[in-house]
This record gives sequence, structure tokens and C-alpha cells, in this order.
Amino acid sequence: MMATAKEKLRVDKYLWAIRLFKTRSQAADACDKGKVKCQGTAIKASKTVNLGEEYEVKAESRKWVIKVTGLLDHRVQYSEAIQYYIDLTPAEEIDRIKYEAATYQTGKRLSKIGRPTKKQRRDLGDFLD
Repeated sequence: MMATAKEKLRVDKYLWAIRLFKTRSQAADACDKGKVKCQGTAIKASKTVNLGEEYEVKAESRKWVIKVTGLLDHRVQYSEAIQYYIDLTPAEEIDRIKYEAATYQTGKRLSKIGRPTKKQRRDLGDFLD
């Protein structure tokens, strides 16, 4: 359901609905902390969204540059939500995110790297004896 032109839609609600933030309060906090900008100026969570506007959004792990193509006031599945904006994020930012994801440490040791396995310890013991 597309919102009509006369309806007012808050930025925090829009960013939550298009799934840039997990909760609406996270979207509102990002606005309060100046992480959401329109034309280079930080905006409040209560600002009305208009078609064609471009927003710079710094989420937890990623920086987005989006252009509003439709107004969405309720959360829908991702495949529908992406139809309400155009992602204008620069390519180098996307590359940086992919690199960070590849080097992200889960806390688990990589297999076959670091300490020897039980078999390797036995083989080493046999070799030294």
C-alpha cells in the first residue's frame, strides 16, 4: 500500500519500515545523534519524508545513501521494502563492507591454523622420540 501524497510520514518510521533499522527507536536514536542527514544537514526524527529526497544514513555497520521513491508507513518483507527507495551508496563503501564481513572474527579459531590437532601432536611426539 503506497501512502498518498497528503499523508505525513516521519523519517524514523520510514527508515524502520524500509528495514534500515531493526526497531523504530533505533531509527529515532540515529536521528537524534545526527546520523541521518538530508542535503548534508542532520535532521530530526519527526521530519516529514518527501518523494525524491536523498538521505545519508549511518547505521550500526554500514553507511547508506538512499533516494525516496515511495512512502511506506508499515514494515513489510525485505523484497517489498527495497522498492520504496533507491540505494545510491558509493561502490567503495559497499566494497569496504564486503571486506569487513570477510575479515570479521567470530571468536572461533580457524580450522587447521594455530594449535596442533591431537593427531598432529601425536605425530610430533613420535617424530621427537
